Amino acid sequence: MNNIKTKFSIKDLENLSGIKAHTIRIWEKRYSLFQPNRSETNIRNYSLKSLQRILNISYLNKNGFKISKIAKLNDEEISLFVNEISEKQRNNNSAINAFKMSMFSFDQSLFYSTFNELASKYTFTEIFYLFFVPFLDEIGLLWQTDTLTPAHEHFIVELIKQKILVNTEKAISKTKVTNKDQAYVLFLPANEVHELGLLFINYELSEKGLHTIYLGQSVPTDSLEYVKDYYNDITFISSFTVKPEAEIIDQYIQELTRKVLLNTNNKLYISGRQAQAIDTSLINDQIFISESSEQVLNNLTFNNHKVVNSNI
Repeated sequence: MNNIKTKFSIKDLENLSGIKAHTIRIWEKRYSLFQPNRSETNIRNYSLKSLQRILNISYLNKNGFKISKIAKLNDEEISLFVNEISEKQRNNNSAINAFKMSMFSFDQSLFYSTFNELASKYTFTEIFYLFFVPFLDEIGLLWQTDTLTPAHEHFIVELIKQKILVNTEKAISKTKVTNKDQAYVLFLPANEVHELGLLFINYELSEKGLHTIYLGQSVPTDSLEYVKDYYNDITFISSFTVKPEAEIIDQYIQELTRKVLLNTNNKLYISGRQAQAIDTSLINDQIFISESSEQVLNNLTFNNHKVVNSNI
């Protein structure tokens, strides 16, 4: 799993393109669309070029092109049609495919050029919901099928994180916080490192001109007590993706309640997969549990965007 993936099985192509392996084999045999390599044991494997080709072919096929017509096109013509359809429909599949290719080929330039093209048409919030969220959801599925390696995931997540940080800086620089008695404190529990959703919440709140304090990954509960001394009204926001473990999560919630909520007007909003393990009978009316970061924003009533299903 830790090896850099540059060769893909036919099952990988199926997982990435949505085209069944059986269909890919038929297309390969009937139309010579791909030229797979063979291992010493005669097992097919496909290159990055083949991956890019199947993604583009899949895109055209799903947009009404018959495979017999696609087979007569060269790579340049296929790319041209993909771009034309994407431009007409503002379809997010083409951009998501480009993000996939940038991930598997470690191509920062492709990521930046794809993002910049989107930024000329959409706001950053729209890019996040329409493109990054479904792309990251796909990454989760690719993990489940062993199509993805840690190196690829870290590469693309860090690029997305950079974009959130840059846009957060822009949002903060153009707004002036007027109510400094109120603060939004964003943190992740000990040993939790999955922060993209939390970073995006921080961006959205900053864009609204609200005072945020981003503490980031793996924050001890004792550290949160220090922040409590500076503000009268704090909304703590966290995301539990893999931590705390289910067997200690209720104990952790009780500790948070005791240290940052008890005898205060403070609130705590929690999202993430692990949050669903919390025993709701043990929480008070200062704690709110959501399925995702966008639902947190919706519950805070600061988000005017349609809530989409996501684990981010």
